[in-house]
Amino acid sequence: MKQIWGDAVRALGGTPDAGDLVERYAEPHRAYHNTVHVASVVRDSWALADAFAFTPEERAVLTLAACAHDVIYNGKPGDDERASAAWAREHLTGLEEGHIARVESLVMATITHSSDDPLAHVLLDADLAVLGSEPADYDRYSRAVRREYAQYSNEQWRAGRAHVLRTLLDREALFVTEPARQLWDAAARMNLARELQSLA
Repeated sequence: MKQIWGDAVRALGGTPDAGDLVERYAEPHRAYHNTVHVASVVRDSWALADAFAFTPEERAVLTLAACAHDVIYNGKPGDDERASAAWAREHLTGLEEGHIARVESLVMATITHSSDDPLAHVLLDADLAVLGSEPADYDRYSRAVRREYAQYSNEQWRAGRAHVLRTLLDREALFVTEPARQLWDAAARMNLARELQSLA
């Protein structure tokens, strides 16, 4: 992860400072939002980016945002993303302000999962790619997320999780980009519906 971060910073003319990036993603309370997750988001964002005419600089910005998007994770939606964006700014040394601001903006887009930025579209789709994974992988994901919210009772969890799943299923499009829709939409809807039924 430090190598990926460093290569992207150097591509933008900066001096790599990965700080505690690796240590953050290895924190013991992370059952899902961990090193495996961030590596998957980086990988899937790169794969989706191949379908678009992003410049090398844009791809580097996208990589930095993918690396930083969950670097702070305490199970506090909104606060975590804002803290992650602030962490990114602190560790992006020597970069042009425009690049830093765009990385921040991409990380912040993961709060609402909406943006007008084409780079954000790719990042957000990569972040949700797990929804379209094989059923066994999806089940591991859902169990891991449950462990991250262990402070809630089963009744509270079922109610909150069911709301999230219904909100996702009600979307006209789960994914923003056409490549992501082709890759993951059908499987994601099946996985979400299956989990929702299990919560009833």
